[in-house]
Amino acid sequence: MKITMFPGQGSQSKGMGADLFDRFPQLTAQADDILGYSIKTLCLDDPRDELGQTRFTQPALYVVNALSYYRTLEDTGRAPDVVAGHSLGEFNALLAAGCFDFATGLKLVGKRGELMGQVSGGAMAAVMNATKDEIETKLRDAGLHNVYLANYNTPSQIVISGAYDEIAKAEELFQEGKMRYYPLATSGAFHSAFMADAMAQFQAFLADFAFAAPAIPVIANVTARPYDVAAMQGTLASQIASTVRWSESMQYLMALALAQGEEAEFEEVGNGDVLTRMAFTIKGQTPEALLRDILAAENVEARTVAPAAPAAPAASVHDKVAAWNRAHRIGSRVKSTAAGYDALETRTEAMVLFGHRAAVYMQGYNGYFDLDELVPA
Repeated sequence: MKITMFPGQGSQSKGMGADLFDRFPQLTAQADDILGYSIKTLCLDDPRDELGQTRFTQPALYVVNALSYYRTLEDTGRAPDVVAGHSLGEFNALLAAGCFDFATGLKLVGKRGELMGQVSGGAMAAVMNATKDEIETKLRDAGLHNVYLANYNTPSQIVISGAYDEIAKAEELFQEGKMRYYPLATSGAFHSAFMADAMAQFQAFLADFAFAAPAIPVIANVTARPYDVAAMQGTLASQIASTVRWSESMQYLMALALAQGEEAEFEEVGNGDVLTRMAFTIKGQTPEALLRDILAAENVEARTVAPAAPAAPAASVHDKVAAWNRAHRIGSRVKSTAAGYDALETRTEAMVLFGHRAAVYMQGYNGYFDLDELVPA
């Protein structure tokens, strides 16, 4: 099971996206128009030292993540089975699933970064080798009531977030035994109650947008389960002030892969490899018994071999894809008989999604269309 992961804030670095902007000049120009500045200059040169500021960091990462994904699609022609993003990266996961287009996602991220960047007076730190209960007990006993558990990154790494002075006081609590404490270079107390006002303002902003149902499953940070389409706007807004349940999300996906008799194949798309390293740690620290417990709670039975697909439908959909690829090269112009799009251009070869859907990814629209609804333009 191929799982594509998109990194979030903290993965940025000067020079990121160097091989992407000229490869996707139209999207780069579109980003410049929306943002009002050169995204290429910000990412490559950062002349005003802005890349580390939240209101600039988030749009920059969104664009680099998106262009990295489009490059991966073009180079491999293979779509993921599931997508997930860490905090800001969740917007790229929703983009990859076709919930909105590139421009809409950038507008959302731009507003999110603006609102989150306005919140000051907070800090964050990573605590290593301590459980959730141990951290909460130590914080409570020390009277630090304005510190929250922000990110469950791996079974052995939890990020705390809260008032600057209390985060500083917490350092001495996590220096015993194998416990370790590492301050993070963030400008606010993200994913905590300190972000409540930003969350409310972002939810009001989201009310003006309509989202499509995901074409592939998207795992939500807030629930560690696939997005509920009916609650999409609320989930996106609450993510700002809620815990990022990353470790649980990856364990859920590992459990699903186990249920299908497959390996969870994690692929990070974007700048850096922080999520790749987290996935390796999560795999190593998660016993199979826990995965089976997850499946039991989800009422899913684990399999030891991959289930065989029904012969006739599987052959039919693969034959359909093969026939399309023989007749249409990448860059073919087509139109949709179902959605009313008259000027589409294919970005990839046709492929089989979820084992049953014959589809092709479109240039410009940046989403999947079923082969059955497409005719030559």
